[in-house]
Amino acid sequence: MLEWLVALCFVILVVLIWPGFKYFNNESQSDALHQGTGISQLAKIVKTGRCVSEQEGSDGAQAGDEKKRAVALICKPSALANYLLKHCRTFSNYSSCVGWTWRASALLQSVYEACCPYDSPVQFVRDNLQLSDEGLVALDWAVPTYQKRRRTSSHSTSPVLLIIPNSFGKITRNLLKLCETALSHGYLPAVFNRRSHNGTPLTTLKLQQFGDPADLREAVRYIRHRQPAGKLYAVSESTGSGLLLSYLGECGSSSYVTAAVCLSPVFRCQSWFENALCWPLQWALALYQKICLSRYKTVLGETIQTDTLFSSCSLRDLEEALFCQTAAPPGTSSSCNTSATWDVYWERNEPLRDVDEVAIPVLSVCAQDDPIRGDAQSTIPLELFETNPHFFLLLTDHGGHCGFSTQSEGSHAGASGSVGPVAAPSSGMGSRQISWSHKALLEFFRATTDFFAAEERTKQLAARRRGLGGGAAGRTFRNRSVSTCKRVPECSHNIHAIYNWQRSYTR
Repeated sequence: MLEWLVALCFVILVVLIWPGFKYFNNESQSDALHQGTGISQLAKIVKTGRCVSEQEGSDGAQAGDEKKRAVALICKPSALANYLLKHCRTFSNYSSCVGWTWRASALLQSVYEACCPYDSPVQFVRDNLQLSDEGLVALDWAVPTYQKRRRTSSHSTSPVLLIIPNSFGKITRNLLKLCETALSHGYLPAVFNRRSHNGTPLTTLKLQQFGDPADLREAVRYIRHRQPAGKLYAVSESTGSGLLLSYLGECGSSSYVTAAVCLSPVFRCQSWFENALCWPLQWALALYQKICLSRYKTVLGETIQTDTLFSSCSLRDLEEALFCQTAAPPGTSSSCNTSATWDVYWERNEPLRDVDEVAIPVLSVCAQDDPIRGDAQSTIPLELFETNPHFFLLLTDHGGHCGFSTQSEGSHAGASGSVGPVAAPSSGMGSRQISWSHKALLEFFRATTDFFAAEERTKQLAARRRGLGGGAAGRTFRNRSVSTCKRVPECSHNIHAIYNWQRSYTR
């Protein structure tokens, strides 16, 4: 017990001291990114939300430097991209915290959003889903505490918001605020819990791999069965984006999802597990995951090497012990090539392996100073957003990891800030301030839905016009044919009568 207390004190000390050095380091790196030659590769960040291309960078560099760089939308030019720039005002309305406040530190605001408790006026109703292999996953449906009816009717047309937490199963402050915001805007939030995560019983010896979407696919089918009339949207946080991107890539146009958002996603996950995090953060995350798995130590010993698992101090060693090594028979030693197994594992679980098959709009909200994801130039695949019309990137100067604190954070004046045409919050959920990233994703969902609805109406109108122009003769012919068939005897008699009359007239 004493060792755990010493370790906790050490982590707190690191968290309190290290951000001071990291803050000045991030400031110097940010200035270098803006002033150096690599700014065209990261897209010049201006407050208008436009992505300045390399060709425009030389002409508009002076004008861009005069403006306060806040956020940029990086994407391939398209009709949907133009629609988002026009109708999503939150995209260009981000003012990060600066100065000596703790919210200006990327690490502190990231730790705050991940670890600090949150008094949320939301309660959860759990559905345990038994999968095809008899494993269990859970869906936690968020409902207001004041609501007497704890179940939603299957005939409800309210959209469903599927929320995927990080790969460690931690329900963070950011996710609780997202559930509260989604409820106030008419969504039905449902949090997906993997096997053994967040109190979900482990009924099989199988754990869900990092990018295996099989369990999520069955959960989505259940949601479609329970709420067939409502649209389905998806949001993932941090490393949970690996599961969401894997699902969207494998399912393609059959994902049943209208649009998706990734908050502070980790894209290149193999390299992230290998060398992205500094050792204090790696140690803390590995410790949290081992604490969650300790209750299943005896059972897991039948399939994996638990001694290697609980003695590992890095995320890579932990992931290898869980999925790349098997328990050796008694009296023998394991001689598997863990390096080859590690590479094969990520060939099956890398989130971007089937990215070309994604068929819906996906928005990624990232910050350049994210201390969890790592350096922006090496961890964000900018070429994906510049070439794939389905992917959009909101890149901010500051914001940390799922933090995105603004100047008005914590003030009551910003509680009713503009969210564009998004529906007004319900009166029962209070008047707390909405996070900027949550405003952005709500506007993204609304804008993409309106855009595709307008496109569908245009197609239906064009098809109706084509039908009126070229189908009139065909319908008249079919009606005449039916009418003639109903009176075949009478028509035959008339034909004979006319024929006899013509003969008599000729004579």
